[in-house]
Amino acid sequence: MKNLFTLLFVGLISFAATAQAKIEFKSTTIDYGTIEKGADGLRSFEFTNTGDAPLIISKATSTCGCTVPTPPKEPIMPGKTGKIDVKYDTKRVMPIRKTITVISNAETPTVALKIKGEVVDPSKTSVLDQNKKSVMEQ
Repeated sequence: MKNLFTLLFVGLISFAATAQAKIEFKSTTIDYGTIEKGADGLRSFEFTNTGDAPLIISKATSTCGCTVPTPPKEPIMPGKTGKIDVKYDTKRVMPIRKTITVISNAETPTVALKIKGEVVDPSKTSVLDQNKKSVMEQ
């Protein structure tokens, strides 16, 4: 009887060691393109757990305080999809080049996601740009 329990215990440990979550992102880069100052900076990275164990995202951080990632709080079951929302603060006129680091229990535990684009102030266009716009509208 003792050998049976030992065998079952070793079998259970072996099975648990082979079960693995896998995270597969639809895209690892979000391009905001040209976005106006003060516009909505909320975007989402979509992913699927392609593994055979629940996926738990333990942490998502960004390279600065102007980018706030919000990972799912609940485990993502095998075959199911989830999303990590990213809110970029568009109050400052500047290029967007930020990295979001995601840490999980997946086969690849650390993934780097990127956002890019440019925040512009439409009220501060150059005279040349304003002339081009007025010519195109005619």
